[in-house]
Amino acid sequence: MEQNFKNHSRYVPLYHIVAPIILVALLIAALIDLFEKLSDGENYMESIFRFLIVVVLLILYWLIRAFPLKAQDRVIILEEKLRHQQLTGRSLNQNLRFSQIIALRFASDAEFPALAEKAAAGNMSSKEIKQSIKNWRADHHRV
Repeated sequence: MEQNFKNHSRYVPLYHIVAPIILVALLIAALIDLFEKLSDGENYMESIFRFLIVVVLLILYWLIRAFPLKAQDRVIILEEKLRHQQLTGRSLNQNLRFSQIIALRFASDAEFPALAEKAAAGNMSSKEIKQSIKNWRADHHRV
């Protein structure tokens, strides 16, 4: 499938839809159980442990995505700096933000250097950069 601005986002239904719904349901159930035990004056230690387990699962859910994305972003930035160096013989503009460089990865070699300068000079958002790309360079490796 040809990639473009409208279809470049990648979603994994089990991760982006099913898992959050289950985690929210677990959190609600744990909170209800905890409040019921507290209001009835019952032993609530088991409920506290259930609640803490759900909190740890929520933290892990977030970090399992955040850590690899950070590593991927760093690799993409290095790739784009190298690509710019190879195409122009110059370093990539130091005024570009990480998000701008990440967005520039979709630009074809022909438009990448000029778009990089335009993005730095105009302080373009990553969305604006992506929308400015005429010849989309697909990235099917990012998860």
